[in-house]
Amino acid sequence: MNLLELSQNIRKVRIEQDMTVEQLAKASGFSKGFISQVENFRITPSLKALTRIADALGVSMSALFAEDGDTSSQYTFGNLSDGRELDRDNSEEHGIRYFSLAHRHIGRKMDPFVIEYTPAAPREFKFHDTEEFFILLEGELNYIICDNNTCKLLRPNDTIYLKANVPHRVELAPGCTFAKGLLIYTDSELTID
Repeated sequence: MNLLELSQNIRKVRIEQDMTVEQLAKASGFSKGFISQVENFRITPSLKALTRIADALGVSMSALFAEDGDTSSQYTFGNLSDGRELDRDNSEEHGIRYFSLAHRHIGRKMDPFVIEYTPAAPREFKFHDTEEFFILLEGELNYIICDNNTCKLLRPNDTIYLKANVPHRVELAPGCTFAKGLLIYTDSELTID
């Protein structure tokens, strides 16, 4: 593999991870300018720098050197504690934290997240172009669907499967100060946003 292909693979993996240049820079400890220069083949990174970039992308160094841009793998091991925190729709102001669990797997068709809920102002109804599956792991949540009249109290091990474009919102149940769940979205190629 030549260095031009390497720089293009780094960009491809970053984009497949839905990461910006700024996010990769922050995660790797490099400047945004350095990452941009690497991706645009203006500088040749050292092996130490490539290791830091691969770690920040959550892939092995060999994935960056894959021929023909094939950086996919048939499997990726992980742990619930490995989730990379993402900011989605100002979620923290609504007491919600998202942790992407499959960010290391390139070419995935599902996006699993651990979501944590803490007391905050209620969120407005949201809907997605994706189907989603949710299971409550800890705490209690009110899962509100379509309008404020359709509410289901979820307790640990309760699940819900939603078709695409169903308006919904979630809030902590009265008396509950923390909840945690697992959410899985389908891939955009399969009809998601």
